[in-house]
Amino acid sequence: MQIAIVGLAGSGKTTVFNTLTRGHAETGGFGGLTLNVGVVKVPDERLDRLAAIFRPKKIVQADVTYVDLPAPPASSEGRVGTEELPAEHLARLRDSDALLHVVRAFDDPSVPHPSGSVDPARDLENLDLEFILADLSMVDRRLERLASSGRHGTPAERESNEREEVVLRKLKAALEAGTPIRDTGLDADETKAIRGFRFLSEKPVLVLLNIGEREIPGAPALVERIRGTYQHAHALVEALSAKIEMELGELEPDEAAIFMEELGIAESGLGRVIALSYQLLGLISFLTAGPDEVRAWPIPDGSSAVEAAGAIHTDLAKGFIRAETVAYEDLLHLGSMAEARRAGRLRSEGRTYRVRDGDVLEILFSR
Repeated sequence: MQIAIVGLAGSGKTTVFNTLTRGHAETGGFGGLTLNVGVVKVPDERLDRLAAIFRPKKIVQADVTYVDLPAPPASSEGRVGTEELPAEHLARLRDSDALLHVVRAFDDPSVPHPSGSVDPARDLENLDLEFILADLSMVDRRLERLASSGRHGTPAERESNEREEVVLRKLKAALEAGTPIRDTGLDADETKAIRGFRFLSEKPVLVLLNIGEREIPGAPALVERIRGTYQHAHALVEALSAKIEMELGELEPDEAAIFMEELGIAESGLGRVIALSYQLLGLISFLTAGPDEVRAWPIPDGSSAVEAAGAIHTDLAKGFIRAETVAYEDLLHLGSMAEARRAGRLRSEGRTYRVRDGDVLEILFSR
């Protein structure tokens, strides 16, 4: 899973990146061209508890790759700002599974806002518009090519081009009206027809309102206000004080707990952002446990047992026989697979079984 951290200049997105990755990327560049990449291990206390039972050689957490991208230049007549990003940066942006949109909601006279005032709703709309313009430019170019060459080829190719053109014209109308693609309600066939374009406004978005220490008490009201105006599909809104969270990450656990209590922060922002990222992408984790390793495997919610087997290795999916399955809570309570079997909690499930979050699986397969 790869998530692109985006935001306008001065939003604090690199500070958010440092918070999530415990990194030390240079901040304060106001949209320089530096690209930062970090891999974050997903906190999951279930792994530690299973490790106490199985005493494995290693624990393997799921991970998320965060890419901190520079702010795109503002578009103007005849040019699309996002398309002026370096090719590698634009590819990273398009290849990401979701966007973490950092929006400035802190007021700091020592760090002036480039637009002269702090207005989260305005900034959120401005970056959304940049992505909409980038998608519209791509749609227009493709429609031009279809108009000149889409009528050629085999009957099957012409039919495919005609279906694609219908979808693109639908998207063009929406984008020209300022509507992101994720709001257009495309069906499965329409989504498949445009999959290769990797449109930016189609991606799920986690809006992260970057607040300062003074704004912490009013954060819930701010989140509700922005949620009320940002009613888009596949979008979540949350608040985080990136600067405070980065400082917390440099403290010892006991000191951090005292600091959090003083500030009225109930939980780590790192864990909350990752949990929201999973929710946004519709992911759950199943677990495997044994003497070699205890491991978490992220899969789309609704995945079957054979799809879960494929997440481990394609050979397991090809030779799938059945999945031995026990709920994490039952295994923790009973203390071993043997006890789970004796208690009737260890079940044999077929290839169509829908895996649940926290299922502990052992895949049986033929070689």
